[in-house]
Formats: sequence, structure tokens, C-alpha cells
Amino acid sequence: MPFTRHYAVWPRELPKSLALPRTSVFTNLEISARRYPDRNAIVFYDAPMTYSQLFREVEAMAGYLQALGVAKGDRVLLYMQNSPQYVIAYYAILRADAVVIPINPMNRAAELEHFVADTGANVCLAGQELAGFIAPLLETTDLNHIVVASYSSYIAPDTDLALPAEVAAPAWSEDLAGMVSWEQALAEGHAPSAHTAGPADLAVIPYSSGTTGAPKGCVHTHRSVMATAVHRAFWNLSTASTVQLATLPFFHVTGMTGSMNSPIYSGSTTVIMTRWERTTAARLIERYKVTGWTNIVTMAVDFLSNPDIGRYDLSSLTTIGGGGAAMPEAVAAKLKTMTGLDYIEGYGLSETMAATHINPSNRPKPQCLGIPVFDVDSRIVDVDTLQEKGPGETGEIVSSGPQVTIGYWNRPAETEAAFVEIDGKQFFRTGDLGYYDEEGYFFMVDRVKRMINASGYKVWPSEVEGLMYRHPGIHEVCIISSPDPKRGETVKACIVLTPEAEGKTSEEDIIAWCKEQMAAYKIPTLIDFVDQLPKSPTGKLMWRALQEEEWEAKS
Repeated sequence: MPFTRHYAVWPRELPKSLALPRTSVFTNLEISARRYPDRNAIVFYDAPMTYSQLFREVEAMAGYLQALGVAKGDRVLLYMQNSPQYVIAYYAILRADAVVIPINPMNRAAELEHFVADTGANVCLAGQELAGFIAPLLETTDLNHIVVASYSSYIAPDTDLALPAEVAAPAWSEDLAGMVSWEQALAEGHAPSAHTAGPADLAVIPYSSGTTGAPKGCVHTHRSVMATAVHRAFWNLSTASTVQLATLPFFHVTGMTGSMNSPIYSGSTTVIMTRWERTTAARLIERYKVTGWTNIVTMAVDFLSNPDIGRYDLSSLTTIGGGGAAMPEAVAAKLKTMTGLDYIEGYGLSETMAATHINPSNRPKPQCLGIPVFDVDSRIVDVDTLQEKGPGETGEIVSSGPQVTIGYWNRPAETEAAFVEIDGKQFFRTGDLGYYDEEGYFFMVDRVKRMINASGYKVWPSEVEGLMYRHPGIHEVCIISSPDPKRGETVKACIVLTPEAEGKTSEEDIIAWCKEQMAAYKIPTLIDFVDQLPKSPTGKLMWRALQEEEWEAKS
């Protein structure tokens, strides 16, 4: 039987099942451009772009891609930061019946070589600040063409907003073999052939960082990408008047879905930031009456730490939420005091094109993944036996739904291992440990591979981090394991102190405080004060990097 325990708390205004459009993701843009041609699809550092303009540029870029030889099903690399060009490129690739390969802007030579080799791509659309990293591959791989985008071409010349360096930089204008400017590509005036992609065709292959080895491509069809775009719009009750602030990177499935695909489906406006900057975010919320903002813990912490935040009018906000890591209760409380809004957490993966679970806005629970959304069946199973667990019992989260990947690109063995059959349905194994309560809300315990085994006791880093965020002197914290001759592993805390606590808080102070807050086996025995913690482009704490560094240093 499908999991239905959460139906008792299901939002009254929403159906439990949604019939998805039987069209391509590009068709969402085409429909919104017809319905709302003069409405702003994008605002980029005070420069608006209407739906009709967005549609025209997508058509022109799609025509250019086809003129380069891009055919149906071909993979095209998209290697740039948040910008109007990212949105245009993404939808142009789909319009050309090709497949988007979103690349992390932090990736460099060896990583880029892997993506080219793994996908067989011979065309890349890149930001000018990144073009130099991929240009050498024109000589050494099957990559043949790079279209170079200059973000400064799309900003308002008279904007008073603080501009990131890559946005303020003069437009790229070099004449190099295999490379062409964005403007030149559009000016070619190529009209694309008829759009033929449908729900079952491949649309996007985001790469999962994984836990070992090279990144794996998560294959998504137009149907699975459509699913989360539509789900997000309905869950948030989005309309054409919704205004979304885009601070999460579009290459990541959460930003891609929540701040690009879903708003375009709704015909609403997205205010784009290329890089996170807390004062600019506050100014944009006030200036454009932003109604929705999807973020992550580190952004929320930084936003609240702004001493001038009280000067800005944030009253237009109606929804704030995110995922990636549990929002500490203390941070959520500060955010609610400031905005009057509950922080709505959700849960998803690259393999599920963002959310499979979201908290109901009328009944959210703190530090909770939420409930399974439309047409999603989720269970908790024993990691080893795969037997189903009951309420309150910890096991691996597995999910079945329309947004789940059809598999890993060119990795049949790993695809087979990633799924398990339950009740005749295929469920994706998330690798995350969690449980659900009596009402059907799901909670994360931790990654299966992140658990610390200290003298036989299981320590979940995310739980300890959540407790430590209550300390008034802790700005950020990351819990990792450290080798210990007696315990096997012991708990180590890497801490960024608040400015007020710097020089006044010692390791002994932190440990003494922890002794009053948590069980003895969870208490960090090692404290490392650092200036900053390593983060991914999406703002997630890169605990694995700290973990590996610690074990290498002690080996």
C-alpha cells in the first residue's frame, strides 16, 4: 500500500495528485510568453527582461545551436553563473531538442574534461569568467564550440546595486578559433526547426557529487523536470504576480527548479543575483517586492547577521524556505521574529530534480524534511535487509515519484544498485538515514556514510550541529570524526565564532557548555576555531573535505 499517513495534514487547498502537462519543459516558456508577453520574466541588477524578449532570444540561440550541428538528444554543456544568459541558454538547449548538462562554476580543467568525455558534448555555453578554463579543451577533446556570455551586457547601466566582479567586467570581445560571443551568436539570426521533444525525451543531466569517484550524471526527462516545476508552483500557490529572489545557483537542482523552471511555468518574475551578498539581497527584496525566497542555512545566517537588516522593508515576503541542511531552530526563530514567517524546509536530491518532500505551509515542523508531495510514495527501510520500518524507526529513505531520475548516465551497474522494488514499484535509494513520525512527517538523521562510531555509540553530526547552534558565540559549526586510539573515532567540532565571541571564548568554554546540553558520547573532544568553513557553490558545508583532511593529517 502507498504511504498515506501524511494525508491527514495535507494542505486543504491542494489536490493529492497532479496531472502533469504532456509537453516539454520548453513549452512552459512558450505558453507564458503568449499569456504574459509584457510581464517581466527576469530582473537582473535593475534591468528587466520581458517574457516576449526572453522567448525571442531563446529561439535565436536555439537556432544558432542547431546551425552548429546540435541535434535531438545531443548533450550541451552549460557552464556559467546565475544570469539572464543562463536562463536563455537552458531553454535554448531544450528548444533545440538537446539535453542540458549544468556544470558547477567551480569546476576546472580535469573536472571539465570528465564532463566532455562522459557526455560526448561538443558545444558549451560559458560565462566569460569561466571560458578560459574550458577553452583548452577545444584542442584536447571533442569540444568544438564555445559561446561566451558577458553578464554586463544584461544589467542596467545606471544600477546603484553592488555588482560582483564578473558582472561588472567589460564584455568579452576576443577573436579566437572555436569561440564566439553571445551577441554574435544571437545576431546570426538562425531560426530553429520544429520543436519535437516530448515528456519521455531527455532534458537535463545534473551531476551528483556523490561520495566516491567521479561525478555521476543523473538522467532526467522532460517529465521529471516538469514534475518538480509544477509541484513547486502548486505547493507555494504561485501565480503570475509572484516574485522570486534567485540566490541559489541555477546549476543546482534546487535553484534550477525553485528560481527558474517553476517561475517560468507560473509566468512569474525572478530577480536574479549572480553571487550572494546580504545587503544586495535585502535591497532587492524591498525594491521589487519579492514574495518568495529559497535559500540555505548559511545564507539565512549571514542575512540575519547584517547589522543594518532592520532598515529594509521585508514585508512583501510571503514564503521563505530551503533545504540542503536542517535549519537550526535558533536561526529559524530569528527569521520568524524578523519576517513573521515560518521557514519551510524541503528535501530532495539531484536524482529527484529537487523536492520529494516539503513541509505544509500551514503546519510546518522545525528541522523537518516535510511530507511526500504530489504522487510521491516514500518509505523508510532497513539499510541492509530493506525491510520496511514503522513510525519513529530509523532507516534509509527511499522514494518513488514522477521526479525521480531514470538512472545514472552510462552507469548501468550503479543505476541498478540505486533502486529497490517494493510493492511492485521502483524506489530510489537516497543514501539518507531518517524516520517519519505518527503524522507522516519525515526527518533526517544523517547521511548513511557520515555517522560517527565513537566507542560503539552512533553520533549523528547534524544532530550535534543543531544543538551547538544554540550557543550564542557560534556563528557556524561543522562536526566531523577524528581517529582516536581508544574510541576508534571521536567527535571534532570546526567552529567559526561570532565577532563578539572571538578572543573571548575558549575550547574549554565550548566543551563545558556542550556537557550541559548533550549526552557525553556526543560531546566534541576536539575543538578547532577557524576563520571560515569550506562551502560548495550552493552554500552547503563541505564536511567531507574537512573529514578527509582530518584523517589524512592523523594517519
